[in-house]
Amino acid sequence: MYSLPNLLTISRIVVIPVIFMMVYIQASVWQLLAAVLFIIASITDYLDGYLARARNETSAFGRLLDPIADKLLVASALVVILAVPGMVVCKLSYIPVIVILCREILVSGLREFLMEVKVGMPVTRLAKWKTGFQMTALSMMLLKGFWLWGGIGEILLWIAGVLTFITGYQYFQKSLNYIKKIEKEKKAEKKNKTVVAKKVAEVKAPAKKKAVATKRVAGKKTAKKAKK
Repeated sequence: MYSLPNLLTISRIVVIPVIFMMVYIQASVWQLLAAVLFIIASITDYLDGYLARARNETSAFGRLLDPIADKLLVASALVVILAVPGMVVCKLSYIPVIVILCREILVSGLREFLMEVKVGMPVTRLAKWKTGFQMTALSMMLLKGFWLWGGIGEILLWIAGVLTFITGYQYFQKSLNYIKKIEKEKKAEKKNKTVVAKKVAEVKAPAKKKAVATKRVAGKKTAKKAKK
């Protein structure tokens, strides 16, 4: 549990309130430090997975915590860039922010559902590209005002928003296909049970008729004896 990859994952969660406090101090130096901390935390997102595989230290705890840490870090950074005046120049840039937040909630719900039915949701290559653009965009927006090309972060945020929408739809489609498969299997199972029940009834029908006929004959014989 306390392996280096897991500690790096935990550090991404621990650093979130520190970034918040540094940004809201309203001092340029602290804002710069917050951006640097976010960049370092983003790099650990790659490092923890790489080290876990290289050192053969993969664990259930790491698989559980890693996506949670990523989502908390990204959601916190999005809240910061929306709350701090001047970080978002174009109001339309709220659109990719909402898309990213909605996608994170959607995927979390889908993962929880699929985990209950023991179906994996592996990270796709496009999702990795999405994460790269997302982290780069947020880093640049946190650095806005410190370097000339800081404004390019909003452009990258739109690219990340588009990739986020596509990957979210892919995950949703996969879950929907699984649900359709389960429903189809249930219908087939129900139909098979109906067919089996019908065949059993057909087999029992002649025996039941024979038993009724035998009972009638026995009843007639009893009635004749009673008359005599």
